[in-house]
Amino acid sequence: MKTVNGHEIIQLFEEFSPKHLAEEGDPIGLQIGKLNEKVENVMITLDVLENVVDEAIKNNVKLIIAHHPPLFRPLKSLHTDTYQGRMMEKLIKHDIAVYAAHTNLDVASGGVNDLLADALGLQETTVLLPTHSEQLRKLVVYVPKENSEELRNALGKAGAGHIGNYSHCSFSTEGTGRFLPGEETDPHIGQKGKLEEVSEEKIETIYPRSLEKKVLKAMFTHHPYEEVAYDIYSLENKGEALGLGRIGNLQEEVPLKQFAAAVKETFGMDGIRVIGDMEAKVRKVAVLGGDGNKFISAAKRLGADAFVSGDIYYHTAHDAMMMGLNVVDAGHHIEKVMKDGVAEYLAKKCAEKGYIVNIFASKANTNPFTFM
Repeated sequence: MKTVNGHEIIQLFEEFSPKHLAEEGDPIGLQIGKLNEKVENVMITLDVLENVVDEAIKNNVKLIIAHHPPLFRPLKSLHTDTYQGRMMEKLIKHDIAVYAAHTNLDVASGGVNDLLADALGLQETTVLLPTHSEQLRKLVVYVPKENSEELRNALGKAGAGHIGNYSHCSFSTEGTGRFLPGEETDPHIGQKGKLEEVSEEKIETIYPRSLEKKVLKAMFTHHPYEEVAYDIYSLENKGEALGLGRIGNLQEEVPLKQFAAAVKETFGMDGIRVIGDMEAKVRKVAVLGGDGNKFISAAKRLGADAFVSGDIYYHTAHDAMMMGLNVVDAGHHIEKVMKDGVAEYLAKKCAEKGYIVNIFASKANTNPFTFM
């Protein structure tokens, strides 16, 4: 077990939600404070408001991971007698760092939109609007036969060998490795100055480029040789498609009225807005956290019977009506599912690493709307 600092927590988080997935210009990353301090408590929140900061202070939190960046636009001034200035002052005085993951967390596999789709019970989900495709690479490495199983397992645990729903995929061929250890070497097999022949296994596997450091670290850690013989190839194969929103099927077809009621209950909303014929049948559903106005055409084009999102404008609602797309506007705040989802992911990863840290979801309410 070991104590950790903010850098180590964020390193784990960015394996799940890497920065390169964010939309251009999105103000993500460390926004306030520093990450080189010891961290005992980490809080996950949708928004950073003053009540959230007060909760963090009460719980001795030194790192907040938020979905919505508190500094979305550059500040021209910071007056501590204003609401935002007072909040920033509290964060700085209590040495609380704030890290934001916005569209990268929307896009990430297992991120906001996957959490929303899972909550709705959608099956066979795909991306609503692709924005990224993981670049794939092939690793070829040569290892003594007696060490091959250990190395294959280590590479698989590091994320190599994922093809669709299969993991730990690899291919092996046997052969003979030859090498002559020099005077400055400490060979695992053989003697200095003597040509050696070893029965070796050639292991081939693939990995997404974003995991390259992790995969190579696993290879070097679990390979017995001082000098590892390996090759890396860039591939033309398309990797996993990532993007905004998800679309999938309900287990069974239901009327829009019943589906909308289920959405309201699932996300614990006091009220929702519905566009469309309440008796219309719903089976194929698109969902997108946040502002969904730009995505109704994509939902319709992919055959969605209903689109679940938030912040739908009056005229966008007219457009949806005319194109025959049913819409459930459950509000922006349904993205709160990310709090428990991210907290559970990070807690699990920290436990695997043996980190002594408490990860928890904020309980503060940041929904600005009250339904009368």
